[in-house]
Amino acid sequence: MSVVRDLREEAAASPAETDRAWWPAARRGFAGRCPHCGEGKIFRAYLKVNDACPACGEELHHQRADDAPPYLTIFIVGHIVAAFLMIADERWPQLDMWIHMVLWPLVAILMSLWLLPRVKGALIGYQWALRMHGFGTTLPSAASRSKPIAY
Repeated sequence: MSVVRDLREEAAASPAETDRAWWPAARRGFAGRCPHCGEGKIFRAYLKVNDACPACGEELHHQRADDAPPYLTIFIVGHIVAAFLMIADERWPQLDMWIHMVLWPLVAILMSLWLLPRVKGALIGYQWALRMHGFGTTLPSAASRSKPIAY
């Protein structure tokens, strides 16, 4: 419980005293962990965000990731796949077209499915670090954390 007490003391401090570093928060979000404590899971399903962190109680329902994660995922995956497609075509010019038509869409789909929740988690961590969309400095009370979350 000392971790929760320390987090509450940090939350009670003024915002100027507790500037949140965006890089660790985004990295925790990319790993699928709470941007505040780094221990609780940020997602309860593939892309469904928990209302609050199961470990520290930080409210996560404020997040507004919306369309940014798919756009960023498409941007990243598109650049990677296009680069590898050009490298493969340059290195193996005799490769049949049907191999390209099967391989590269499959690689793009699998990379997108793997990367999308990570990009969304990183964006939520970034929003949390910058206190965007209601990510304030207060933690919920112990009584509200003990209530089960309805799905």
